[in-house]
Formats: sequence, structure tokens, C-alpha cells
Amino acid sequence: MESLSPEQHRAAGEQRTNRLRILGLNTVEAEATFDRIARLAATFTQAPLAMVNFINDERQMFRGMYVPAGTPEDPVDVSGGGIPFDLSNLAREAPGDYGFCPHVVAQRSQLALDDVFDYPRFKGNPLVNDLGVRSYLGTPLRDNTGVVLGTVCVADFKPRAWDRQLKLAMQELSETLLSEFKLRDSLLAQQQELFAVFDGAPFPIMLTEGPDHLLRYANGKQGQAFGLVPQFSLGRNVLPGLDRIGVFAAMDEALRTGRPTTVPRASLRTYDSAAPQDFDFLCTPIRTSPSAPFKGVLTVAMNTTGQGYGGAESQAFAANVQQRFEQLGGAALSDSVPGR
Repeated sequence: MESLSPEQHRAAGEQRTNRLRILGLNTVEAEATFDRIARLAATFTQAPLAMVNFINDERQMFRGMYVPAGTPEDPVDVSGGGIPFDLSNLAREAPGDYGFCPHVVAQRSQLALDDVFDYPRFKGNPLVNDLGVRSYLGTPLRDNTGVVLGTVCVADFKPRAWDRQLKLAMQELSETLLSEFKLRDSLLAQQQELFAVFDGAPFPIMLTEGPDHLLRYANGKQGQAFGLVPQFSLGRNVLPGLDRIGVFAAMDEALRTGRPTTVPRASLRTYDSAAPQDFDFLCTPIRTSPSAPFKGVLTVAMNTTGQGYGGAESQAFAANVQQRFEQLGGAALSDSVPGR
């Protein structure tokens, strides 16, 4: 299959990155589902290296990985018990042009290299020098909408022939992940129902994820009061007014301790009022199951100027949201949360 033109390549990269965000896959975080797929690929191909690699417009993210317990100089037989991610010089991420997977994504077709040294365009690749890879088999990883998200690939430290049976098996293995992507889309639909409730709330609400407080969602009241901000932006950067009054410091503490924190009686000028307004901010850590680590923070702002709302109401609201997130399960906090 022909490679994409530079313009098509850029457009495809943007589409792929957006889809990875929607599916909650745009990070290097390891995931057991993808590690298992990598293990299966290594097992039936008898290859010492296997990865499930997602590629955005900047980098590659090996969310699934299987490598031997030894080193390229002293490889361990995969059937003898390799362990995921054990090579000291191999990370869960790589630059966007590193290795052979970007070629698979660009061509949107399987790439089989029996001996890298037989291909002048590939034998100088850093992957050969860094890990001693001599053979590679990479298969496009398509989601349920047809977008190529990355690859399922295997590699060996010696030349070898990738026969037709192995190529077909790798294609079939990559297709088993379609159900995973469909599940994430289903959870997205449930999230949208949940956030439709947030849209109708009479107070500002925002949901952030991770220690950098990446903005996943903000309802209409949040935008009216504190300013419209882009989805996936860093909260501190785009909401400096809230940072100045200590809201993000409280969010830091909530995420660190796993306990709700408050910023009481904070006064600031809002976009929808000429006079300063007083707010009580409740920052509640959010997780996707009772045993999962806290992954995000739900921040509710109650206007205590004039009529306002009481603290008990915001606490009850946040507790209900926490329960709903835990019911949604593992993908509830994903890049798919709508933004403003």
C-alpha cells in the first residue's frame, strides 16, 4: 500500500491523536490488557520482544510490552518466562520516528522484515543500534472506526522468516482489541449522559485529571464564571485566577491525600458579574473503582454571595458523582470527557 502524502500524514496524525484522546489511550501508562496481548504475540511467534504501540502526532507509547528477562546480548527464551518491561535501556515511550512502527502506521499495512540488514532504508534505524534488533513484524492496530492507532508488533535479535501463518495470526490478534475499543466507546456514551446532568447544574463544575490537572470537562456555568478554556489544556495555565486564590493547591492536596479539600470564602471577580463574588470550592478526588488509585479531581464552586448554595449540597453532589464514576468502571476518567 502506498504511503500517505505529507498533508495526508499530518491529517492522519491529528485524527489518530484525537481518537487516542477520546479512547483514553494518549499516555504511556501501562495497561494489563495490552501487556497480555504483547505476551500472546511473543508466545505464538516465539519472538523475544513484543509491543502494543499507540502513536500520536508526537511520540510512541508502548502501553503493552513483553520483553525477555535478559538482554539482547544474552536473550532469554520467551517460553522460559520472560517478564514485561525488564530491559533497562527500553522505555515505555519513544520519539515519533523511532523504530519501524511509524512505517507501519504511515503505510497502513503490515511490515515484515526478515533481516533488517537486507533493507538499506531500515538497517540504519536506531532500534537496530540500540537493541540489536535484526527482524521485525508489525501489524496496523485499527480501532472499531477504522482509524489506525498504532501497531501490534514483534521483533527478534536474529534474522528469521515471518511466514504467512504468523502474519495472519498477528492480524487476527490485533483484531481482538476491537472489543476493547468498542467498550471504551460504550463507556464514553455513558459519560456523556453523566455530563449532560452536569450541564444543567446551577453551579460551576470542572473535572481534571492527573497531577498537572489536565482539563477534561467544564460545564457552562464554569465557563460563564471563570472563562471558556480549551479541552485538554493544563488547568493552571488557562485558569490563573483560580490558581491565585489557591484552588489548584487544594486540588493538589485532594489528589495526594485522597480526601476532599476546600477553599472557603474565596473572593474573585468573575466574567458574568461586575462585582467580586464569594465562592466556596470543594475539590473531591475521583477514582474509577473503590480499589483504584485516585486519578482526577472534581471541583465544584458554590457561590455564597447573596442567595448562593450551602456546603452540604456541594458535598452531597460530589459524593454522588464519585459513586457514578465508580459504577462506570475503568475507562470513566478518559480523554473522552467533553470540554468547553
